[in-house]
Amino acid sequence: MKQLRRSMLFVPGNNPGMIRDAHIYGSDSIMFDLEDSVAMAEKDAARFLVYNALTHLRYGKKELVVRINDLSSGLGIEDLEAIVRARPNVIRLPKTETAQDIIDCEAEIERIEREAGIPVGSTGMMAAIESAKGVLNAYDIARSSKRLIGIALGAEDYVTDLKTTRSDGTELFFARNMILNAARAAGIDAIDTVYSDVNNEEGFLKEVELIKKLGFDGKSVINPRQIPPLHKAFMPSEKDLIKARAIMNAIAQANARGSGVASLNGKMIDRPVVIRAERLLELAETADIIPIEEV
Repeated sequence: MKQLRRSMLFVPGNNPGMIRDAHIYGSDSIMFDLEDSVAMAEKDAARFLVYNALTHLRYGKKELVVRINDLSSGLGIEDLEAIVRARPNVIRLPKTETAQDIIDCEAEIERIEREAGIPVGSTGMMAAIESAKGVLNAYDIARSSKRLIGIALGAEDYVTDLKTTRSDGTELFFARNMILNAARAAGIDAIDTVYSDVNNEEGFLKEVELIKKLGFDGKSVINPRQIPPLHKAFMPSEKDLIKARAIMNAIAQANARGSGVASLNGKMIDRPVVIRAERLLELAETADIIPIEEV
């Protein structure tokens, strides 16, 4: 069953209370942050806190992601030495600009896995693309490792690199499409950037509607209040599910007749229509909207 990544909640690695309670907010993934949300003087303490959380606390079935510092800072290797041994599901590499960045990070992860007796390849990776160079290299990055579960847009550094600021999303349109198409071509997930104005629910929902239309799998969030409306927006409506069930029933009836042609309400059902129906039903099942028996 596919891992839902509608929401990926940032949790500062130096916030013990939020680390302890991160699983109660309902996000699909929890991302413990050792990078931008942690002051330089607190990097060691944050690394220690996240390591202990991963090894001692229970987060149920949540996907556990850790954003390390970039390798060029020198802190990234220290992060990997501790965090890989704590067995998170995914390591998120920030400021990824080339496929080589992923290859270098993967080499360190594999070394630590071997040293720790962890099955090689069991630690997933995720690339955060945060620069013009990274956006132009998105496809090479997306297909650089079998460990990659997805690529994400980091908007704040990206718009700074473009010498602009965030506004209505116009400045992110090219990057979003590049990252989305790269992810789809590589067969991995695409995760959108955070919406930092947590008090602007209308603006947040407008952005969520846009990224859903584009085809993103989900969005990073920085406040638990953003999770319920985000999940609601990404779930298929009952009308959509009824139509998807009807499509699959029509296909099943055609197959039972030995016919390679199926129709619904006088319209031919072609392969893309079936794929979209299957995807909606899988999403609903994974989110526990419908039991598998109804599919």
